[in-house]
Amino acid sequence: MPNTLAANHIGAVILAGGRGMRMGGVDKGLQLFRGRPMVAHALERLRSQTLGCPALIGINANRHLDLHTQHHANVWPDALEGFAGPLAGFLTALEHCQQQPGIDYLLTVPCDSPLFPLDLLERMAEALVSANADIAMASASEADDDGTVRTRSQPVFCLMRTQLLPSLRAFTASGGRKIDTWTRQHLQVDVSFDLPHDDPRAFFNANTLDQLQQLERE
Repeated sequence: MPNTLAANHIGAVILAGGRGMRMGGVDKGLQLFRGRPMVAHALERLRSQTLGCPALIGINANRHLDLHTQHHANVWPDALEGFAGPLAGFLTALEHCQQQPGIDYLLTVPCDSPLFPLDLLERMAEALVSANADIAMASASEADDDGTVRTRSQPVFCLMRTQLLPSLRAFTASGGRKIDTWTRQHLQVDVSFDLPHDDPRAFFNANTLDQLQQLERE
């Protein structure tokens, strides 16, 4: 059995379908970082993954679809109504993956972490295969407001089997919206990104304009 997965069996989605309320209601994926929309950075990093570019890439967006289409990627609005959160993006992407023969896994990344690791997919895939798990979830160190550094899960960075689609359909149909509540129903492996060479900013989440400006200055 191989110790990792092949990129041509993996789909990926950039989660850009939220309301962006903490950023004043803007479309976060279209906000500029280093002169380009954050969603463009996410696309570039997905296409440059050390394991290889995923065979299918989509942007989960619910507004400004014409602008997202300009990034030369699939654009997938939520399958659920009412801006139902990241799991709606998971569900939408799984449904699109199911329509593509040979796409057996889905990688999820947010639009507002423009520096996520280039070896994200490789390390997640190796961990998922090694543990024979259904879901791999990234974790990384974060500093609290008081400066205390803790390791925290990064639930929007997941690699999962596409066969989990019926489970997620049932969970969301019952009103479930929390990622970790759903993922805990399946065999999950945590993947730490705390090696010496890992960029401490890799999972920095620019939820506000101040945070985006802070990341720009660093």
